[in-house]
Amino acid sequence: MKIANATILITGANRGIGRALVEAALARGAAKVYAGARQPEGLAFADPRVVPLALDVTDAASVAAAAAAAGDVGLLVNNAGVAEFGDILAPGAAESLRRQAAVNVFGLLAVTQAFVPAVTAAATTGAGGVIVNLLSVVSLAPMAALAPYSVSKAAAHSVTGALRTALKPAGVGVHGVFPGPVDTDMAKDMPMAKAAPIDVANAIYDGVEAGAEDIYPDAMAAGVGAGWAQGPKAIEAAFAAM
Repeated sequence: MKIANATILITGANRGIGRALVEAALARGAAKVYAGARQPEGLAFADPRVVPLALDVTDAASVAAAAAAAGDVGLLVNNAGVAEFGDILAPGAAESLRRQAAVNVFGLLAVTQAFVPAVTAAATTGAGGVIVNLLSVVSLAPMAALAPYSVSKAAAHSVTGALRTALKPAGVGVHGVFPGPVDTDMAKDMPMAKAAPIDVANAIYDGVEAGAEDIYPDAMAAGVGAGWAQGPKAIEAAFAAM
């Protein structure tokens, strides 16, 4: 699928990777970009191709209203996510996992289910038919400092595979994106090199246009992807040592 002339919905578009995805889509000639956010009035995009869209991925009524308002979406980008630091044995770990899974897993699935009719219709007309799920390198193996988050992203990875299987007969492509640390508010407390959001956004669209099911959009992610291809245990051991 080409980004030029596409109609795209990006969840969590108010900052970080989501905002960069909007900007990169516009630069590539997208026809329309729905910028989804819980508070769309805070979005400040001057380009008339951007349509602010109220969307709380954890609220069923909000998701349904967004799907009704954006029935022409051909490319759905499930970017909305939350991350909390924490050990798996720490007090409150289960509650932390529930909070993160509400967005990272159940929110992703709810939005996808709501927009499947539009995306499937786009696939039949050649106007799209693609879903992109923002996952993480910790979808592939957990990091101790991000344990509940890692679990939520591992579940999202599994959901992505299940969606790919379910939607392939309809001609819908499902891509998983596995970024490493990115220079966003979400990663501000991580003391390591971070990729620029706009570089990650462009790498994601490059992967979509190339038809890559698994997209590793930065240097760390590429290394993890290569290791994952050789065997998941190597990545698990490397992350355990961090």
